[in-house]
Amino acid sequence: MATAGAIVRGLISPCCKIFDSPKHPEIGDISSQHNIITHALRISSRGLHFAAAHKNLRLKAHCNPLSHLFGEEVEDDVLREECGVVGIYGDPEAARLCYLALHALQHRGQEGAGIVTATEGVLHSITGVGLVADVFDESKLNQLPGSQAIGHVRYSTAGSSMLKNVQPFVAGYRFGSVGVAHNGNLVNYKTLRAMLEESGSIFNTSSDTEVVLHLIAISKARPFLQRLVDACGQLEGAYSMVFLTDDKLVAVRDPYGFRPLVMGRRANGAVVFASETCALDLIEAKYEREVNPGEVVVVDTEGISSLCLLPHQQRKACIFEHIYFSLPNSLVFGRSVYHSRYTFGQILAEEAPVECDVVIAVPDSGVVAALGYAARAKVPFQQGLIRSHYVGRTFIEPSQKIRDFGVKLKLAPVRAVLEGKRVVVVDDSIVRGTTSSKIVRLIKGAGAKEVHMRIASPPIIGSCYYGVDTPSREELISNRFSVEDTRIFIGADSLAFLPLEKLRDLLVEEAPTFCDACFSGNYAVPVRDDKVKRVGDFVDDGLNGRVASGWNTSSQGESQGSILKINSR
Repeated sequence: MATAGAIVRGLISPCCKIFDSPKHPEIGDISSQHNIITHALRISSRGLHFAAAHKNLRLKAHCNPLSHLFGEEVEDDVLREECGVVGIYGDPEAARLCYLALHALQHRGQEGAGIVTATEGVLHSITGVGLVADVFDESKLNQLPGSQAIGHVRYSTAGSSMLKNVQPFVAGYRFGSVGVAHNGNLVNYKTLRAMLEESGSIFNTSSDTEVVLHLIAISKARPFLQRLVDACGQLEGAYSMVFLTDDKLVAVRDPYGFRPLVMGRRANGAVVFASETCALDLIEAKYEREVNPGEVVVVDTEGISSLCLLPHQQRKACIFEHIYFSLPNSLVFGRSVYHSRYTFGQILAEEAPVECDVVIAVPDSGVVAALGYAARAKVPFQQGLIRSHYVGRTFIEPSQKIRDFGVKLKLAPVRAVLEGKRVVVVDDSIVRGTTSSKIVRLIKGAGAKEVHMRIASPPIIGSCYYGVDTPSREELISNRFSVEDTRIFIGADSLAFLPLEKLRDLLVEEAPTFCDACFSGNYAVPVRDDKVKRVGDFVDDGLNGRVASGWNTSSQGESQGSILKINSR
């Protein structure tokens, strides 16, 4: 009998490539399970049913209650990546490796984390609100047996983190069960959801990722991969996803390649997918290549298969991955993030020189660009601002008077570096401008003679609909003000941005075409819904457990989370 993979390979397109690889060992025996809730799935031909245990949700506000008084506005005045994904196949320590890889991707999402593993036809899932270290400990990892796993870290907005929206999602459908972790945003989410609800689908979350699972469930095809192809053919926008079934790991990327997804391999042959190469490095997986735009990569006991999913489109990789989101030690879209940021700083020094005594950075994302600026300007780089990494977030609304202390708690000026100096301060971007103005005041308050702000990206004039949490256009200061008016607003002696033309010239030399819609207003995929779901938006259906409200059903103060086991047979 032909395998599902073989069937799909015959159905897709002649551009498919098949790669052979050593077969992986069979999944080991299921380990002893403790405190795991077994959920019966009601499976019908109409669609899928999520496993959920509302009575067992454990949520709590676990941050320092004073931190939000000082830090909220600093955190809110930045662009945020929605999430990071990991997939591992063929390693007996899959859950622990996934846990470590998620640590490496923690910068991509700090408000929720989850891991799903598969063994003997059963998917095991643990998800929770908070950092990776908050959600998982040794006992939790022991409840995730199997040699294949997917993981996810998530960021949400509006001060509300809901356990039921934390991925990976696990659901059952007529022919089995599937887990999915998604990085991106679907611009036709509302249209698809309305269509599915009209046909009888019931949604359990407010995430666009659930749409994908419903589309898989209602597909008329029998093989899972063909169902996935059918589903992805209806999606518009950005998606880098990893799927886990009882016998295979699948990675897929949208035809434009908006969000990154890379592939690597460990010495024992285990295959690893991740949003950034820094995750591969941490678990000692050798980087092999990107998952190409429009590609489906299938890993199972037969090896690795590569399928062409959708018609080729001009690549539109997100430029902000190189400006802010990704770690400097990552290789993203085939290019070193460190090299990009260093070069951005050098170009800034050439395009916007100014007489100065010292160059400093707004840590941490502005450091590499500041090093490039200082090297090209032949001016010393010094650490003029010290960032505190121990200030968390809670959900207490502070008065504006108290909130104004926020920058001082997040960033401490070094008077010995700044006093009496003409200072160039390099940052990655300006969003609303409120934080920049406070940083300028902070530096001048430490005795700086002059403060010259240099931004290692062009002015942000448009919102992102492809997986980045951005304010509305009306809130973006560069959409409302000229550069000179922005300079006056933040109080700097001078202000300059990286020219968009220079950014394009630099990247065209060594990298594919990038999406610069937030700078240019030119969107590769039209926004079809009247109001596109913003990253982290949610629908309050009255069932959401919110950290914002301080809801805590855990009597023992345990780490918040949900544990479940799904039998796919």
